[in-house]
Amino acid sequence: MEHLTQAADPTFLLTIAVLSIVALLVLIIKLKIHAFASLTIVSLGTAIATGVTSDQVVPTMMGGFGGTLASVALLVGLGAMIGKILEITGGAKVLADTLIGRFGAERAPFALGVASLLFGFPIFFDAGLVVMMPIIFSVAKRFGGSPIKYALPSAGAFAVMHGFVPPHPGPVAAAEFFGTNIGLLLFVGIAIAIPTWYIGAYLFGLYAGKKFDIPLPKAFADAELIDESKLPKFGTVMALLVMPVFLICFDTVLNTLAVAGVIDGKTPLVEFLRMLGKTPVALLITLLACLAVFAKDYGMAKLEKLCGDSLAPICGVILVTGAGGMFGGVLRASGIGDALASVLSDTGMPVIVAAFVIATCLRVAQGSATVALTTAAALIAPMVAATPGLSQFDLCFIVIAIAGGATVLSHFNDSGFWLVSRLLDMDEKTTLKTWTVMETLLGGIAFIIAALLSIVL
Repeated sequence: MEHLTQAADPTFLLTIAVLSIVALLVLIIKLKIHAFASLTIVSLGTAIATGVTSDQVVPTMMGGFGGTLASVALLVGLGAMIGKILEITGGAKVLADTLIGRFGAERAPFALGVASLLFGFPIFFDAGLVVMMPIIFSVAKRFGGSPIKYALPSAGAFAVMHGFVPPHPGPVAAAEFFGTNIGLLLFVGIAIAIPTWYIGAYLFGLYAGKKFDIPLPKAFADAELIDESKLPKFGTVMALLVMPVFLICFDTVLNTLAVAGVIDGKTPLVEFLRMLGKTPVALLITLLACLAVFAKDYGMAKLEKLCGDSLAPICGVILVTGAGGMFGGVLRASGIGDALASVLSDTGMPVIVAAFVIATCLRVAQGSATVALTTAAALIAPMVAATPGLSQFDLCFIVIAIAGGATVLSHFNDSGFWLVSRLLDMDEKTTLKTWTVMETLLGGIAFIIAALLSIVL
């Protein structure tokens, strides 16, 4: 990208970069100004401080904001609608009950985790955890043992899906910065998320459940009631969850075959099938399938209301993600990103390690995984662009490394920390010893797997 500033000393630019991040943290943490407004303020200040010409300040900000929203908003909106419909119609309950029936009481934590992995594909972390908690507590009451043993495998499943797998906003936004193939990132994200979840959430959850025996919360029965007479079949829920993944295969597999010369990628049929496999189209088709499946039992008026209700909670996430893109646009236009890339290159730090370190620092400092992920991606994008020979697989691994850094060390400034603490009626000390440790394991394991794969592939 052409810089809109006059050539400036790299030390000056990096000083502005550090001050901009400090300003961001002060605004969000100390002054309690919302991340969306804080990112907008800091983007404006950074543009002015680095000498972006006055007539280009607002266009530069809007360019970064609009570009990020164009890729993120559609995916997140459609994913939220699908998740809400499956939530209220009892999809999560059917998944959990069926898998517990298949796996047996002894493996109930594993079954709940698998159900959450499946349900976590379209639904956000917060919403998924709130939906699953009454089911988790019911299972804990039925089979005995600490609720932590059942809750952490499920919460960890939502965390890895939300952090590493499209169509969730963090990985989608990071992929947009680097020009990463979303379809390939979907499969890489799932492939890394599953072993990460098994080690960091399931096995750790079993250990933590033995070490920390907490009572069942008294208020767990207050969740929204699901109409038991209209529960969908397990096969129906599975088909709806697998549908977008299957459709996205069209684009990824056919593109791979075309690049390899096995098929002609320019034929109308191949191009049409690849269009069906584009993530927004795949999610739109899945949403239409959800509406068709549930219209008879619930009516279109009810489903339309559910779709509307699903969008309200995600507006904040989408706007924060867009504001992160705005900050990234300013960093690129000012040359700060290139200066950072140059310094990191001089230290000899591999780009994937730098990505993880920067995301971790931002995560610890201000709490929000989405803000950490989008800001780190914006900062590291010029270094990625300046690194020769990076394949699409390498770009996917860098996205996962950033997501890993944005996952670790969840503590008092993270809303997820308080959500888990509140839902499980745990004190802060126990939450630090369970949830915070699990999040750190998940982020660290994902980064290690991505780093090792980047060496092998």
